[in-house]
Amino acid sequence: MNLLDWLGDTAFTAVGEHVIWSDLIGNSIGLAALALGWRRSIWTWPVQLLSGVVLVAAYASAQLGGSVGKQLLVIGVAVWGWRQWQRGKRQTQDGSLAVRFATWRERGLLAGGTAVGTLAVGGLFTAFPSLSWSPWPDAYIFVGTLAAMIAQARGLVEFWFAWLLVDIVGVPLAFSSGLAFSGLVYVVYLALVLWGMRAWWLRTRTEPEPALEGATA
Repeated sequence: MNLLDWLGDTAFTAVGEHVIWSDLIGNSIGLAALALGWRRSIWTWPVQLLSGVVLVAAYASAQLGGSVGKQLLVIGVAVWGWRQWQRGKRQTQDGSLAVRFATWRERGLLAGGTAVGTLAVGGLFTAFPSLSWSPWPDAYIFVGTLAAMIAQARGLVEFWFAWLLVDIVGVPLAFSSGLAFSGLVYVVYLALVLWGMRAWWLRTRTEPEPALEGATA
């Protein structure tokens, strides 16, 4: 048995749902990446990258081209975010990045880009049903995740708000679809998001506003 086959095997069964190794490992690594983001550690990006690679391997083995494409985009944003944090001008002594609130212009760009992106991706998923079993919620979660990662790369506290909006849809969607394990993972994400949001918010009160490469005023 090769690695790809093993990733597609069932790790365990919980509440009637078969949880395969790729989902278990990929989601566990994703949780670790979010926790590192909470601590503002640059290691959040390589860990997120690893999570994406695991999921790409799993989806490729299952011949799910649409899911592979989505994860490749996530990997691309993770690489970009990693470079952004490496080039950050205001890093703390422990290697974590200083954070700030977005300007109104940045908020508008994030919100507008998310809306347009969701419409475009949702339309694509609707036109090609094989890409997604739930086109519009899936498009919202996918584009919202990319928006959150972009905000995180720029050191914006709004990163956590974007994740919160993703979880608001992701949690009930997973449970209503019978994906109890995925729903539980989203619940853990939600808890980390709330704690991370508080930590970053408080941090903006104790340090000067950072200046990131490419940041706009």
